[in-house]
Amino acid sequence: MVTKPPKTPTPPSVPLTKPDDGRGGDAVVLERLPLKTQPPQMYQVVLLNDDYTPMEFVVMVIQEFFNKDMETATQIMLKIHLDGKGICGVFSRDVAATKVDQVTEASRKNGHPLQCVSEPIEL
Repeated sequence: MVTKPPKTPTPPSVPLTKPDDGRGGDAVVLERLPLKTQPPQMYQVVLLNDDYTPMEFVVMVIQEFFNKDMETATQIMLKIHLDGKGICGVFSRDVAATKVDQVTEASRKNGHPLQCVSEPIEL
């Protein structure tokens, strides 16, 4: 039994201009508007101060999970200590959520109550 391969349907073509039938200027021109995509919403990961977590542990967390050098990590830790909170980095929503989970898990595993949250950045 011999069968023919199925034909792929072709979409009907839509003219960009209405053909002029000689009765006047009723031509319609369709224009394509460029789509403007917006950049994704960014989130800042913030560590919150507490009276129990050692400063050395906070510096270690900032170095390990946010890839900061010792000097920068110490400056962020002092900002957390003095102001009550400090920004460790700015990421997309999923990456920020992962960082929060990693820091929280490491803190609990080591017996510290360090809190980490992510906040959307207002533009």
